[in-house]
Amino acid sequence: DSQQSPPFNTYTISSFSYGRTLVKPYDWHYIKVELPPWFSSLSLALESDVDLDLNKINNASASSLPMICFREGSPPLPDVYNTSLTGLVIDRVSNGSFIGTQSLQNVDKCYPMQSNISLRLTNEQISPGTWYLGLFNGIGSIRTQSKMINRGSAYSFSGNVTVEGCSTSTMLGQFCNQTVTALSCNDSFNLTGNGKNIISCQNSNGLVCHENDKPNMYSFDVMAISEEIFISTANLTFNNTQYSNITGLMCYARHGAMPSKSVYDFSGELSKSPLVINFPKIGRWYITILPIDISNKSEVAQINSSRLCYFLGLQVLQCPMGKAGSNCTFERYNLQTLLRKNPSLPFESNYIPITEKLSSPSPKFPLQPLVSNFSTGGNTTDSWTYFVLDIPNGATGGNVHIALTSDTKISYELYARFGGLPSLTTWDYFYANGTSSSTGSMFFKLYDYSEKMISFYILYVRGGTWSFGLRQVGRAGSTGETDISLSLERCPQKCSSHGTCQSVLDTSGLALYSYCACDRNHGGFDCSIELVSHRGHIRQSIFLIASNAAAILPAYWSLREKAFAEWVLFTSSGISSALYHSCDVGTWCVLSFRVLQFLDFWLSFMAVVSTFVYLSTISEVSKRTIHTVLAIVTALLAETGPTRSKNIGYVMGLGAVGLLVGWLIEFSTRNRQLFSISREFHMNLLDRWESTKGWVRNIIKTIVKRFRWGFILAGFIALAMAAISWIMESTESYWIWHSLWHISIYTSSFLFLCSKAIVATFESSDGSYELTRQNSFTGGQQRPEA
Repeated sequence: DSQQSPPFNTYTISSFSYGRTLVKPYDWHYIKVELPPWFSSLSLALESDVDLDLNKINNASASSLPMICFREGSPPLPDVYNTSLTGLVIDRVSNGSFIGTQSLQNVDKCYPMQSNISLRLTNEQISPGTWYLGLFNGIGSIRTQSKMINRGSAYSFSGNVTVEGCSTSTMLGQFCNQTVTALSCNDSFNLTGNGKNIISCQNSNGLVCHENDKPNMYSFDVMAISEEIFISTANLTFNNTQYSNITGLMCYARHGAMPSKSVYDFSGELSKSPLVINFPKIGRWYITILPIDISNKSEVAQINSSRLCYFLGLQVLQCPMGKAGSNCTFERYNLQTLLRKNPSLPFESNYIPITEKLSSPSPKFPLQPLVSNFSTGGNTTDSWTYFVLDIPNGATGGNVHIALTSDTKISYELYARFGGLPSLTTWDYFYANGTSSSTGSMFFKLYDYSEKMISFYILYVRGGTWSFGLRQVGRAGSTGETDISLSLERCPQKCSSHGTCQSVLDTSGLALYSYCACDRNHGGFDCSIELVSHRGHIRQSIFLIASNAAAILPAYWSLREKAFAEWVLFTSSGISSALYHSCDVGTWCVLSFRVLQFLDFWLSFMAVVSTFVYLSTISEVSKRTIHTVLAIVTALLAETGPTRSKNIGYVMGLGAVGLLVGWLIEFSTRNRQLFSISREFHMNLLDRWESTKGWVRNIIKTIVKRFRWGFILAGFIALAMAAISWIMESTESYWIWHSLWHISIYTSSFLFLCSKAIVATFESSDGSYELTRQNSFTGGQQRPEA
């Protein structure tokens, strides 16, 4: 098996590793890989802690599904339109997943994330250039929505990417063991009678022969926009005799990668007629010529101990500067980049034509002076005008915006293509009318269209040469003005005015991509999807803000008991939480969001732990000491990770520790006699047994009589409701469950405060305990005046 054969004549072009990286819910990471023309294979090894059952994926939610996506040229974007699992390959990704893959420029190829992924993709499967891997933890419109919480399962991954290359330029293939002959082309242009420039290429050895049934492989470069590639053979001989009727020659051509009988872009039987490729892409082309049995073209000719020879000729036809089309009669304009002055959004630019036909350059320019003349088009009902522009490689991850406006009905169709001129049969994206366009394409987004206006985006456009063809159907009988604008924007539609455009670097730090961070009510890659209606927004805002009124309950009880420190904490906690949620839902921000978030979480943490400390009866000095320590710890929690779910356990634990410390202080200060009785305790255990049992009984009685246990039970029920509300919170139902959280957590604090009824003083000289009722805040001492 060739996959297991040891490679030879190769070397490592690049190799880089990724340490353990966490992918949080709705988060994503891009990995960029550069494959030079001489690469032989790409090896990818990823390990993750994902454990998916492929048989249950169809019933899973796309918003929580970990997946890996591949795309050529620019980052993948799997949820532009499709927020379901339709189109996802429900299978394990493997080397065979890329067999027959001709282009992943206009589509993503996505697979469920696996615990172990090991791939080795060769130059026979994928093309050289820039490739992106996207690791997603959930897709859909809520992926870009700003969230008050971000619940869900995270996963981590680590991996290694290695690119191998051929050390000899004439040897290619996955093991660099296939000879590829570079055709030599003349540098001079020959002007033909119809105005075309012709670049002629041929094998430098002249006559080409096939030994036995082995194929011959060739390469050549198309350096500029071209109209046609013409491949032909001459003087075909078989065993030094005239061409046989039994054998023939098949030619397979492919852009960017080695062609084969199963994977190719164009094919033709050269022994019968030349192979013509119209409007070829710029870049390196490979052709494979294979002897065939004419009686059965699917079989390679069995011509052992024989020679099949011929002369191979290849011509690249190009139009003069400013002209395009099969007869070089249509107009072609190169567009100049005009950068926008916006440092926060780099690479944004407008494109304007370089021509003297326009009086002044403008991002929005008229078409009438530029369109091709019908009388010279060779077709009285069809005319094309072409615009060519270059997208910087560093701008990959931006979006091309095309807009046409007219004061009459628009009579143009627009076609776009990467690397070559578009036509009716070769295009990447197009718009003809409201019912005929490439809206099914993953990276084509049509926004506005009518008889007088067209506006669409090509999303996450790849870097390189793009061509746009305007086709005008019918004679130009309209006197209206039609304007066109072409621009490169970081975020489409400026995030629909419902979010902010964020630009970040990929993991390599060499490419910039942008995305929309939407507000609370919108989502989607352009923030155009309304997730929460205006009425729903008002309802959610009222619930989240008004539910903090439950803080009145513990604040009132604290004030009634003259526990002024607790009163300040509960009052400020309720107010800060209401202000934070008012800002969080976009109603009103009295301070910055970051400050309000810190205050909300910190004061909430302090309110919880102060409830625990309140249940002990200690001096104000001791209480202030405990509060100070807990304030420092809770402030660190609120600053370093306020939204962590673990904070609930941390705060409860801190409160319990504070209560335990308070009881120990109370125990040690009120019962010094307890330590004196232990002097005889260890000397006569049997004599002291009854006294010990009485001491334990009195402690239990103290605890039982110290609290109103009905309030304790009700407090734990409210606390359980708070815990359930916390667990049930999700992105969609956050507002209702978090409102219930506010109500239940403040109610539980109120009930726990009300539960404190009796304190114990240990004053009996015989080791027993005497219970006395007293004010819960004096600790048996006179309360100082406020």
